[in-house]
Order: sequence, then C-alpha cells, then structure tokens
Amino acid sequence: MVLKEEAQQKKGEKEGESEGEKPKAAVFFIAYTRDDVTDKRKRPISFSFNGGPGSASVWLHLGVLGPKRVSLDKDGNAPPPPYQLVNNDYSLLDQTDLVFIDPVSTGYSRVLPGEKAKEFHGYKKDIESVGDFIRLYTSRYKRWSSPKFIIGESYGTTRASGLAGYLQERHGMYLNGLVLVSSILNFQTARFFIGNDLPYVLFLPTYTATAWYHKKIKGDLKKLLAEVEHFAANDYTLALMKGSGLAAADRATVIKKLAAYTGLSEDYIDRTDLRIQIHRFCKELLRDQRRTVGRLDSRFTGVDRDSAGELAEFDPASANLSGAYTSMFNNYVRDDLKFESDLPYEVSAGLWQSWSYAEFQNQYVNVGETLRKAISMNPNLKVHVTNGYYDLATPYFATQYTFDHLQLDPTLQKNVSMSYYEAGHMMYIHIPSLRKMKEELTSFIRNAVPR
Repeated sequence: MVLKEEAQQKKGEKEGESEGEKPKAAVFFIAYTRDDVTDKRKRPISFSFNGGPGSASVWLHLGVLGPKRVSLDKDGNAPPPPYQLVNNDYSLLDQTDLVFIDPVSTGYSRVLPGEKAKEFHGYKKDIESVGDFIRLYTSRYKRWSSPKFIIGESYGTTRASGLAGYLQERHGMYLNGLVLVSSILNFQTARFFIGNDLPYVLFLPTYTATAWYHKKIKGDLKKLLAEVEHFAANDYTLALMKGSGLAAADRATVIKKLAAYTGLSEDYIDRTDLRIQIHRFCKELLRDQRRTVGRLDSRFTGVDRDSAGELAEFDPASANLSGAYTSMFNNYVRDDLKFESDLPYEVSAGLWQSWSYAEFQNQYVNVGETLRKAISMNPNLKVHVTNGYYDLATPYFATQYTFDHLQLDPTLQKNVSMSYYEAGHMMYIHIPSLRKMKEELTSFIRNAVPR
C-alpha cells in the first residue's frame, strides 16, 4: 500500500477567502491517503478528532487509528520514559484514508493575529469551523465521491453528531457512517446536579464493574452487569423517584442492594441518601487502601496527599497516559512527518471550563435529536458506538439510555450498533480491546460502504 502522509496548517478557505471573508484561523491536520488508487469512489475517507472540549486528535491518532501507536503494556500502563512508538498492526489504514483534525486552539491550530480565540470555543462555532474544514478538504482533494466517515471520541462524539446534521443541511454532504468512541450526546445523563437523579441510575453498572475489578465484590462480571442494569432501571429508579416518600423498609432494601453492587458500606450509602456521586465514588471505593480510582478508566488507581477528602487530586488514568502521548507526538511530527513548529502542541487546552453552550441555555446539552434527524434524512447513515465497562466519564449504560430515547423510527434502529470492551474511556490502550476494536470497526466500515 502506498500512503501519502501530510502534516499541514490551512488558513480558512482558498487561502482565507470564504464568501468574501478574511481568514480567522489556521487549522492543523495530518492526513494519510493512499495515492495509488485511481478510483476514489471506492476508497473511503475518515475524518477524526478527540473531545475535551480542548483535546487534540493525538489520542485516536497514536492510540488506535494511525500507522503508529504509543507502546504500552497489555493493560495500558505506560512504561518509564523515554517512551516508544511501535508499528500499529491494528490501524484502520487498510480500510480508509484518515484525516486527523485539531480544532481551533488545540494541537497547532490557532486563531490568526487580531482574532479572538473564544469565538471558536462553543458548540455551534466549533461544529461550523470543523464542518467547513471538512468541506474544504473534500473539495481541494477531490473526495466528494468517496465514502465518508467521521470518527470522534468523548466530546468528539457530541461534535460528530452535530456535524452529521450540519454537513447534510449546510453543505449537502451525506455521510456513510459515524464511529462514536465513548459517546456522550445527552449531557443530562452525566450531570450530577441537584434534582437530576438520572446519572445515579446510569452510572451504577459502571460502579459495579469497577468494584468487581478491584475485588470489592465477587461474581461473573457479565451476569453481575445484567443483574444491576435490571435493578437500576426498575427498583432503584422507582426508589429515587419516590424521594422522601419511599417507605423505610423499601429504603433499607435498596441500600442493601446498592452496597452489594458497589462495594461501599450500607452506612455510607445511607448518608448519601441513596445517591452516589461519581467523584465521591472514585474517592470512597478504595479509601481503606488510601487509593483513588480513575474517572477515564477505573482500572487505574492513584494516591492523594489527603486520603480523607471527597475529591481526588488528579485522574490516575489520565496521568498514566499524558506524558507518553505528548512526548511521542512531538517526536513523531518532527522526525517522521518533518513538520516543524515552535508552538506548543496543545494536547489538552482545557477549554471545557469556558466552553459556550449558548444554544442550550436553561437546558441540558443534547445532540441526540440532531443525530435522529440526520439518520431520518439519510437512512443510509450508519452509527457504531464503542463502550468501555470501566469508563466513568461516559458510562455505557448512559449511552444505551440515550440511544433508547432517540425515538428513531423502528425501521432505522438497525442503523445503530454497539460494542463493549473490558477497558475504559480509551479502550484501545488495552491490547485485547484494541484487537477487538480493529475487527469490529473494519466490519462496520465494510458494511456501511456499498459494494
């Protein structure tokens, strides 16, 4: 296979001219394209990015999709520095060309002098700028006739679902498929706000998986999860709905069940009023060992200065990976791709704290309806969702709930498929999951492209 690698920064459209407007930002991207293909109608192209908001595309790039990956052990633990890149035997380049996009203010993408970065830091403008980049790339590189996919992770799944609608309705660009890695479309499922009981229900199966992994509870994992899912969707939901009207005997029964499914004490659960908040769980589960569990991947543990507090100092899963991925990308882009820049490559710009959701004022962010409409308008659009059992950022049961409530027409529900992995948010760091992910994404892409 002959592949062409490109690492570039592009300014606006046609060197900055889009309907008479001057360029406002330079967008950095890396593309891998097969240049020995004469008929591009048969060669898929996939546009990929991560989430945050504020994350560069390095994770999907050097974790699962690209020709190289960061070397970790089989469970995903990073070795001591210096780190290494190895050939990625599970890359999707045998199935599709790949374009990795760093949204404005991430990676090397920056606003141009005189422009304000915050204008790009919001749900609507982010989708417009990334969508317009995809249109521009598709036009310049003559890929309008190619099968097209979008692959997003975490908030990148929010962006991908919004793009499915934006590209169709603004640019007439219909996609073949979306791959949503660790999905979050309805933010109500993950916001532990007073009065919103939904997350307590939807996080519970992942609490169970985490407690099982750390040997706080026993049993067969798959059977346990099926059991706790049924409890969560029935008795637990009803108990929370009744609130203070819940009978004392019923409350005691629910407390006993929650303790059995989470590994936490009945006394602790009683004092939480049956509502176990994620950050409290991460701190409480292994408190007797003076350890915290990870949010992105609850298999990982960390040590805080204060083991009596309610909040962890850092996410041990993130800390395990950040150094290796940052180091290896900076080395790879210079040594292998021959791209030079004195700018810092912003792996994680932390934009989530100031990100604008003005379009969702006084409501939870929910792009599920955008995705439902996109599939209804384009019934050939296929969606595949990957879920990690140990993901406490975007729990799999919350994803199931979201898709069960899209109100897709019954004839379109088959357009959505899901897979599950015994790993966390970035399930591909776990070698058995990476191997399985390669198989399932290959099958998805092949089935989504007409033969």
